[in-house]
Amino acid sequence: MSVEGKMLSKHISEIFWREEYSLATAESCTAGNIAATLTAIPGSSKFYKGGIVAYSNEAKQNLLGVSAETLEKFGAVSEETVIEMVKGAIKAFNADFAVATSGIAGPTGGTPDKPIGTVWIAAGNKDSVVTEKVCEDNGREQNVHNATIRALYLLRELSQNKENNEGK
Repeated sequence: MSVEGKMLSKHISEIFWREEYSLATAESCTAGNIAATLTAIPGSSKFYKGGIVAYSNEAKQNLLGVSAETLEKFGAVSEETVIEMVKGAIKAFNADFAVATSGIAGPTGGTPDKPIGTVWIAAGNKDSVVTEKVCEDNGREQNVHNATIRALYLLRELSQNKENNEGK
């Protein structure tokens, strides 16, 4: 795990401990890497409820409730899909927050519209979902790492904003 991943996970852990938030993950292209990074921090079992690695569209539909219409219209690598993955993970684990990724890590699978390195990331709670698109191909391993780090940043930002809004 990278130093940056450890630092982000530690900060997220501190927020989730203090605020007593719970968390779930829904991962496709990152294949559980976000969950592994978060749970490498001692005490993560207090807030981390679990995760689903849903590579196939069938798993996205059956385990996370992503609609067939969304997958057909927008594809698995889309903002719409990761939003539904977040909502599905929150529901599946009865969690306060969830983070999701779906993308093309490579080295194959890219298209002109969605080249290798394209990843959609979402983090959310019952009130809001924020998304980010990453499109940078640095090889499969680095693509997965970059998506994991960006997902942790997005989750940290969302949880800090909720924490700050509740503290006012």
